[in-house]
Amino acid sequence: MKKKVIALIAHDGKKQEIIEWAKRNKEELGEYELCGTGTTSKRVAEATGLEVKGFLSGPLGGDQQIGAKVAEGAIDAIVFLCDPLTAQPHDPDVKALLRIAVVYDIPIATNVSTADCIIKSYKYNQ
Repeated sequence: MKKKVIALIAHDGKKQEIIEWAKRNKEELGEYELCGTGTTSKRVAEATGLEVKGFLSGPLGGDQQIGAKVAEGAIDAIVFLCDPLTAQPHDPDVKALLRIAVVYDIPIATNVSTADCIIKSYKYNQ
């Protein structure tokens, strides 16, 4: 059976938070194929030892690349820790990614509590 794919994304102000979350959930995350935007994928891989396929940085098109993979049916869930208190220069790309996740009915966690729900759900641990 093909492993499910989880995309990991975090704004700069949330990078440490996604790293800590990934370290706490390293065993569970090891059951999935992981991908993510530029710096997030690199930093999660370094902190956990897990393989994380990297796309471009979010502001350079990484959010759009992940959105395209969602549309292709190649991503099963997204953990996107957004920083709601900081303006993002690529806000239209962020909104497009959120929209495409909704259109394709892909679970998308924008905070740690929801990420915990996704990673621990029976449906995604089969």
